[in-house]
Amino acid sequence: MSAGLRVLVTGGAGFIGHHLVRTLMERPETGRITVVDDYSTGTPDNLAGLTGDVEVREGSVLDADLMNSAVAGMDVVVHLAAVPSVPRSLADPARSNAVNVTGTLNVLEAARRSGGPLVIAASSSSVYGRHPQLPQREDALPAPASPYAVTKLAGEGYLAAYARSFALPVLPLRFFNVYGPGQLPGHAYAAVIPAMVHAVLTGGKFTRYGDGTQTRDFTFVDSVCTVLADAAVRGVAHDGPVNLALGGRTSLNEVAALLGDILGAPVPMRTAGPRRGDVPHSQADPALLRSLFPAVAPVGLREGLEATVAWHRARPRP
Repeated sequence: MSAGLRVLVTGGAGFIGHHLVRTLMERPETGRITVVDDYSTGTPDNLAGLTGDVEVREGSVLDADLMNSAVAGMDVVVHLAAVPSVPRSLADPARSNAVNVTGTLNVLEAARRSGGPLVIAASSSSVYGRHPQLPQREDALPAPASPYAVTKLAGEGYLAAYARSFALPVLPLRFFNVYGPGQLPGHAYAAVIPAMVHAVLTGGKFTRYGDGTQTRDFTFVDSVCTVLADAAVRGVAHDGPVNLALGGRTSLNEVAALLGDILGAPVPMRTAGPRRGDVPHSQADPALLRSLFPAVAPVGLREGLEATVAWHRARPRP
């Protein structure tokens, strides 16, 4: 076993997770990386070709015995495993609650039993819900508008409770509309950017819910993984939530126009009514993030979209 930081990544075969594994491997401080993933949203292909000291264990965060075994001996746990998306939580609230809440509790219990590694966990901007304050600060009163948002808020509560009750070092990070290469398109729960790109490349149509004036703080996946890796290496702990976004605000119509320019063809759209659980606007106040990670730098939206389009164009399609 190599020397260096021992890191467990739950959900490490997923979109953000597999990028993080590679980012960690580029850090000289990293030793052994263990991935736990049940492949419900990630795929083994995402981890193909890794040559470093990486162990992949197939299984769920709902398996408490697996969590106890995987967490033992770790210096850092980055907990990304979840049932993502608002629509999935509306279709099956119990499943979202089980994985996102009980799964997080299993990770925290395993960490407590193993002697207290740092637990960095993914929360979501969805906890702000329809709170009118923009940009959204971490001390704003949460107003979750979907079961998914409730599960992420509950996870934050558990992290804070374990920090205060058991002195467990934690770092809950609120992700805002992460996008980039590797984010899969073409299914009912696809995020907006891959769904738009997929529509152009395949001759389909993108379903726009509402009038497209909704705004989001789109964050390139490399920026997210740089922060996660830096937090792991430096041991950054904070028992309250931290926005992981840089304060951008772009409407869906503006994203569609940018993608149309990059792709050389407009995004074909059909329009539907507003989606249940959706929120009109989302934008992070990045002040706390910048205080904890002063070196963090944004990737311009056009630059990130160009990299994303390049990945989609190179990806084999049926």
